[in-house]
Amino acid sequence: MSRPIMIACAHGTSSELGAAEVNTLCTGIAALRPGLDVREAYVDVQDPDLTAAVAGLPAGETAVVVPLLLSMGYHVKVDIARAVKSRPGTLAAAPLGPDPRLAELLDRRLREAGVTDNDAVILAAAGSSDAAAADNVEEVAAQLRALRSNRIVAAYGASARPSVPEAVAMLREEAAGGAGEGRPAGAGDLGGRVVIASYLLAPGFFHDQLAKAGADLVTAPLLPSPVLAEMALVRYDAAVAGNAS
Repeated sequence: MSRPIMIACAHGTSSELGAAEVNTLCTGIAALRPGLDVREAYVDVQDPDLTAAVAGLPAGETAVVVPLLLSMGYHVKVDIARAVKSRPGTLAAAPLGPDPRLAELLDRRLREAGVTDNDAVILAAAGSSDAAAADNVEEVAAQLRALRSNRIVAAYGASARPSVPEAVAMLREEAAGGAGEGRPAGAGDLGGRVVIASYLLAPGFFHDQLAKAGADLVTAPLLPSPVLAEMALVRYDAAVAGNAS
């Protein structure tokens, strides 16, 4: 029996660099699993559109849609779910996050950027109106706190609060000795920099906005990293195994 086709489904971006990074990720997934048919699709901006990709599957073939997305949210619950429902036998895997390996990758990006224990860190996600997405981001923030002693707060590019600029302002106030919303008792003056940890897959609109938020430093996005290709295959395998059980 042939293995289901993997449809690696990303958000989509108008950034040439971001698109190239996602394309390289899909190539990396295929390289890790020779013989697996890996196809790209997108829920916005880029083609092939996910619905069209599912509709264009060969007759008699099944597929697993693996969201190359970092949180549960509208695109997973609505766009991907709708596309999967349109083709009997097609499955949806879980998104890449939350996952401790993402926290480890964020920690690596912070170390690469020279972030010290005295710096305050904003975990900056794209944002979603879906409460589950914010819960997912907070879970990764907690995992990152287990790896680092920094003051770490989650913030969002859109659709959720606090926004990234709001979080920057809050941490500036803390550093100046102000109360700061959500400041832990006994936190003391931070005295270091305000750093944005980009919790985004690749360069694009949201990552570009981080540079305008007023922080001292913005880390690179998660890609490129072989960890993400490995995680996508774990999600694929879990979906296949769950369907077989």
